[in-house]
Amino acid sequence: MQHLVSDTSLGGPVEQAPEARSRAQRSALIRLIVSRILGAVFVLWAAVTLTFLAVHATPGDTVSLLLGQNRDDPVLRARTIARWGLDHPLWYQYLLYLVRIPTGDLGVSYTFSRPVTELLAESIGPTLQLAGAATVGAVIIAYLITLGTSTRLRRLRPVSQVIELVLLSAPAFWIGIVLLLVLSFKLGWFSIVDPNSPQALVLPALSLALPIGCYLAQILRDGADRAMEQPFALTSRSRGLSESRVYAGHALKHGTVPVITVLGLIIGSLIGGAVVVEQVFGRAGLGQIAVQAVNVKDVPLILGVTIVATAAFVIASTLVDVAALAIDPRLRAASTARS
Repeated sequence: MQHLVSDTSLGGPVEQAPEARSRAQRSALIRLIVSRILGAVFVLWAAVTLTFLAVHATPGDTVSLLLGQNRDDPVLRARTIARWGLDHPLWYQYLLYLVRIPTGDLGVSYTFSRPVTELLAESIGPTLQLAGAATVGAVIIAYLITLGTSTRLRRLRPVSQVIELVLLSAPAFWIGIVLLLVLSFKLGWFSIVDPNSPQALVLPALSLALPIGCYLAQILRDGADRAMEQPFALTSRSRGLSESRVYAGHALKHGTVPVITVLGLIIGSLIGGAVVVEQVFGRAGLGQIAVQAVNVKDVPLILGVTIVATAAFVIASTLVDVAALAIDPRLRAASTARS
């Protein structure tokens, strides 16, 4: 039994059978993942290359920075240069590093004299924990702001928009310092003495979540307002639903798709923001080792941190694209039509 709804001989559109539509959707998802993998390889190569060039273009001699007060000792200089292979040309060091990346060998840190992969494995946990908490907090803040300034509470929007602008303009480390002074030192609500306690995670995560949440709230509110003007919103009102229920139950869902897309781009930058905030609150993580690596031009460790941050961005972007396809049927239909 055929599943075609209209005949092609009559020039009408042909609806795909459920099986064919399912195959087309799977094909679109596979193409998306393959293209993302190829794109990830290129992005990682570009990030490593640019970071390698930038580190070597900055002033300062790596050997002198490593030796400190013993920088003028010719024996120590020669020994250090030979140990880390710094006597090879830059192009050779660069190609050697690229060849080792697929094997998981990211070199040995000049500063810690330990494999970079070990240092990253030890430090990435707290940073990912902070970035994850900040992401969840930003989404919650965005929805609370949007719902708090919708329909019946629309008069609060001007005040909310001023606060959003202030927080968006402030860097995360400044927000962190203010939160630390007020909520921890002055009021004593949160303690940061024990870095492993849940309390110690609240203020750093809030420092990152506040500006991002305000930015997401603007996108979510704009998308929800546009959705309220669509025919489906009028249909919902004609069925007796209140403005608040239409807004919260239907409009917010349509406004969520652009939020998810932007969130995927922001998650990558959250890793960089977490590195800075970790310094403000004295948290362990990639921030601690990144600062030490930059101070002495520890090239393997700097490149390792770069790879982690870039990989986080690529993975987050891929997951966001898949989530957008799952949420928005229009995107699924478009991807199916392209297949």
